[in-house]
Amino acid sequence: MRILLTNDDGIEAEGLRLSVEWAKTLGEVTVFAPKLQQSAKSHSIEIHKGYEVKRVDLFGGIEAYSVDSTPADCVRVAILGMKKEFDLVVSGINCGPNLGGDIHYSGTVAACYEAALLGVRAMAVSASFQSFENAIKNIGRVYKEICARRMFDFAEIVNVNFPEAGDEILITKMGPAIYSDSFEFLPDGTVKPSLVCLYEGTRDLGLDTDATMTGHISITPLRCDLTDVSAFERITKKVG
Repeated sequence: MRILLTNDDGIEAEGLRLSVEWAKTLGEVTVFAPKLQQSAKSHSIEIHKGYEVKRVDLFGGIEAYSVDSTPADCVRVAILGMKKEFDLVVSGINCGPNLGGDIHYSGTVAACYEAALLGVRAMAVSASFQSFENAIKNIGRVYKEICARRMFDFAEIVNVNFPEAGDEILITKMGPAIYSDSFEFLPDGTVKPSLVCLYEGTRDLGLDTDATMTGHISITPLRCDLTDVSAFERITKKVG
């Protein structure tokens, strides 16, 4: 199996190094990852100027490239630019969860959306802010569960979140956003944003937010089509 690894924490991030070690057990690994930190860049791509793509030796002989752009561009330059073919894209392991409405801002998940748009199944992987230990301990078992359930037969993307501790796997839906922003307006005319946690907890274990925040591993199937199917059917339904 040919696997493309990327992330949004940057090519020197610990989580990427750990995911390389795991992915090597599955097949042939290639890395295209951002040169610098790209968290919360969402699905942005660069179309106005050129950017550096540089071969690097950071993973013990694994073919790897540092891309001075976004996670989505890492996938684009690998597949569209260098014409490489992959059976699976893995994005992560991210330092911090990608849950609920916050995934709209996630560079980690956006790389998977880009892969899916280009016809490659994709898996986003995120760990707690505190430690990668639980993610590394269970990622192999989670991937086997994804394969056993044939999730990629039904979903373009699977979004996996590991709690700091806990190994029960739950299949979940996307919950509400966990974070918002507080803005401080400074005297020099700049604005300083800072994260505010909104999570209060409903203990609805059918949601990725509550499942992960209460110590469960969540797997959430995602898709690229943003069509509101229910609204479409109601709007186009013939009257009479």
